[in-house]
Amino acid sequence: MGFKRIMPVNASPEYGHAEKEYHLAKTTEEKIERLKKMLSVAPKHKSSENLIKQLRTRLKKFQGEIERTKKLSKSRGGKTGIKKLEMQAVIVGFSKSGKSSLLNILTNANAKISETKFTTTHSIIGMMPYGSTQVQLIEIPAMDSDFYDKGTVYTADSILILIQNIEELKKIESILQTNGKKIIVLTKSDLLSEPEKRKLEATLKSKYKKYEFVFISCITSEGIEELKEKIFKSFNKIRVYTKEPKKEKSNNPIILEPEANVKEVAEKILKGFSEKVKETKIWGPSSKFPGQKVGLQHKLKDLDIVEFKTR
Repeated sequence: MGFKRIMPVNASPEYGHAEKEYHLAKTTEEKIERLKKMLSVAPKHKSSENLIKQLRTRLKKFQGEIERTKKLSKSRGGKTGIKKLEMQAVIVGFSKSGKSSLLNILTNANAKISETKFTTTHSIIGMMPYGSTQVQLIEIPAMDSDFYDKGTVYTADSILILIQNIEELKKIESILQTNGKKIIVLTKSDLLSEPEKRKLEATLKSKYKKYEFVFISCITSEGIEELKEKIFKSFNKIRVYTKEPKKEKSNNPIILEPEANVKEVAEKILKGFSEKVKETKIWGPSSKFPGQKVGLQHKLKDLDIVEFKTR
C-alpha cells in the first residue's frame, strides 16, 4: 500500500477519508496531492510521529519521481523517441478531455480510458486509416500534467485541440507552441442542442478564423468522418499510385507535396530510378485521357496513377 498503515491516536474522520483516497490513487500526482492532505489533517502529537515521518518520506519520494521525469523530458527536448512519419497529427487537451477515447475511435490504438486524472503519462501512437493511406496520430499527455510532451507537439504537422468548451481554448493557446496546422475539436456534441451548436459555431467562426473546427461525439460518432477528412486535408499532400504494365495499381499510394512531378515519384520508389525510365503513362485527374504518355516533368494531382516502363 506504499507504507505501513498506522492509524494515529485521535485521528479524525477527515484523516481516515484522506488515507482511503490515497490508497485509491492511480497516478503519482494524485498520490502527492492526497499525501499532502493526510499530512495537513493528521494529529500532531507524539504517538503519531512515526506515521508523520513515513508520510513525509513517501511524499519526498514521489516528488523526486516527478522531478526526474521533468529533467528527463527536458534533456530530450520534450521528445519521447517517436519516429515522425510522413503525416503526423497529435491530440492535445487538458486531463479528462477525452483524448484517449478519440484516439481509440480514430485509430487501431487501445489507449487506457479512466475517470482518474492524468492517466496518460506517455505519448500513445495509433495509425488512422484514410483513403488507403495511414496517418500517424498521437495522444499527448494532458497539458496540465508534468508529462506533457511539448517536443512532439512542436514538430507535429497538425494539432487536434480537444476541448469541451470555448473557455478552455484561451488556456490551451497560452501553453501551445507549434508550427502545425490547428483543428479545434469540440467534443461531447451529443450533449448540445442545435441552438447551442449554432451559437458555438458562430463564436468559433468570428474569434478563431484561422482554425478549422468540428463538433464530435465519441458516443454517437457524430463528426468523426468529417474530422478524418479535415485531418488528412490539413497535411496538404497528394496521393499518387504506381502500377506496372498490364497489372493493377498499387494498394498503397506514395505521399507527395502538391504539384510534385513524375520524376519525384520515380525517385521516391528508388534513388536513380528516374534515369532508367523509358516511358511513362498516367491515369487520373492530371491526365487529358486515360493512359496519356507524359514526361518526367509532368505535374501530378491527387489520386493520379503512374505507370513506368524501364530501359
